[in-house]
Amino acid sequence: MTSAILATGSPAVAPVRHPGRIGLLTLFVLALAVVTLAELIGNVAIPLGHGKIILLPLLWALLMGGGLGLAAPRLPPALRLPLALQHAAGAILQPALLLFVAKLGLLVGGSLPKILSAGWALAFQEFGHFFGTMVFGLPVALLLGLKREAIGATFSVGREPSLAIIGERYGMDSPEGRGVLAEYLTGTVFGAVFIALLAGFVASLGVFNPLALAMGAGVGSGSMMAAAAGAIAAQQTPEMAKEVATFAAASNLITTTIGTYFTLFLSLPFTVWAYGVLEPILGRGRGRAEPAPAAAPETAVTAHAAPAFGLPALVLIWLATAAFGLVGNWLTYGTRPDGPVLLGAGLIVGVVVAGEVLYRLAGRRLPAVVWVSLIGMALTYPGTPFSAEIAAATGRINFLALATPILAFAGLSLAKDVPAFRRLGWRIVVVSFMANAGTFLGAALIAQFWMHPPV
Repeated sequence: MTSAILATGSPAVAPVRHPGRIGLLTLFVLALAVVTLAELIGNVAIPLGHGKIILLPLLWALLMGGGLGLAAPRLPPALRLPLALQHAAGAILQPALLLFVAKLGLLVGGSLPKILSAGWALAFQEFGHFFGTMVFGLPVALLLGLKREAIGATFSVGREPSLAIIGERYGMDSPEGRGVLAEYLTGTVFGAVFIALLAGFVASLGVFNPLALAMGAGVGSGSMMAAAAGAIAAQQTPEMAKEVATFAAASNLITTTIGTYFTLFLSLPFTVWAYGVLEPILGRGRGRAEPAPAAAPETAVTAHAAPAFGLPALVLIWLATAAFGLVGNWLTYGTRPDGPVLLGAGLIVGVVVAGEVLYRLAGRRLPAVVWVSLIGMALTYPGTPFSAEIAAATGRINFLALATPILAFAGLSLAKDVPAFRRLGWRIVVVSFMANAGTFLGAALIAQFWMHPPV
C-alpha cells in the first residue's frame, strides 16, 4: 500500500477540460493585466506595533486575480472568468511554478558552498516543518472541539502528497479525510496570503536571522514558499535578499523530496499518538466513547495525472509566464528587457524544458521540481563551464518578478474552490492557519537555534 504513495506522491486528478484557444488567450490577457497593475502598485508597508506588514506585488496579483473570479457574474462579458478558465488557470499554475523553481535553482548552484556551511541548521530545521504543524495546530484543534478531523488537518500542510496518504489509509470520507481536505482548501485559498503576512511581520521584528526565516519559508508548497520568501527578502539588502531566496529554495527542495516519506512514517504516526494522549485532556465531550476509525481498503493511488497540456503548449505557457515576469522586472526593478535579460529568460525557460523532458523520460517517478532544481544548480555550480556567465545572465531577472505572474494564475484559479471552502467550519480554518504558522515558525526556531546556539 505504501509503495503506491511513495512512487507517486499525489492522488489521481481528472484532466482539466481544455478551454480552447480563445479562452486561453483571454486568460493570458487577464493575467498580464493583473501582473501589470500589481507591479504598478508596488510594495505597500503597513505599520503594526513594533513590526510591519509588507504587501508585495505578488500579493496584489493574488488578491486581484481572486477578485476577478469572485466578481465574474457582475462583470462585463469581456472581463468574466468562467469556471473553465478558472480550472485552466489552476492547471497552468503548476507548470508556471517551475520557472520560479528554475530561477531559484540557478541561484542555489552558485551558493551551494555557503548553504552546505549551514550544516545542522539546514538539516534539523526540517523537523520543524514536519512536526510544527502538529505542535501548533493539534492543541488548538482539540480546544475548539474537533475530533479526528484534527489529525488530517495538522499532520502536515495538506498538499497533494498528504491527500494521497490520508486517502489511502483512511479514505477521503473519513474524519481524517475531511480534515486534510479542509487544510488543502484553506491553504489553496488563503495559504499564500497568510504565510506572506506572517513571514513579513516576523521578519520586521528583527528577532530572527533572515536565513533562519528563509529556511522556515521552505514549507513544501511552491506558491507559499514564493510568498513567504518574497516577504522576507523585501526587507533585506539586495545581497541578503538573494541569500534568502537560495536558502528558501534549498529548504523547499528538501521538504519536497523527503516530505512524503517523513509525513508517512513519522509525522502521521506521531500525530495519531499525540491525538490519543491530548484528546482526553483538551478535547470536548471527553466522556463520550469514540469508535476507532476503519482503515480504507488497500487501493493503490494512481500515478501523476495526465498533464492538462502537451509539451508544446507547456513551452508556450513558460514563454508567456517568463514574458510577464519581465514586465515586473522592468516596472518594479528597473531592468529593461535588453539582450542579456532576454538571454537570461531563455536560459530559465530552457532549464524548465530540460527538467520536464527528464521528468517524463524517468517515468514521472520523481517530481519535475526536483529535476528542474538539479539542472539549475548544476549549471551555476562553481567549476561548471560557463557557470559565471549563466549566473550573470539569469541574475538580471529578480526572482520576485517571476513570482508575481505565478500568484496571478493562483488568484485567477481561486474562485472555483470557494463553494467547497464555504462548507468548512470556521474552526478548521483557524486550525489550518495554526498548522501553517507552525511549519514556518517551527523550522525557523530550530534553524535559529543551530545558527546561534545558546552559550
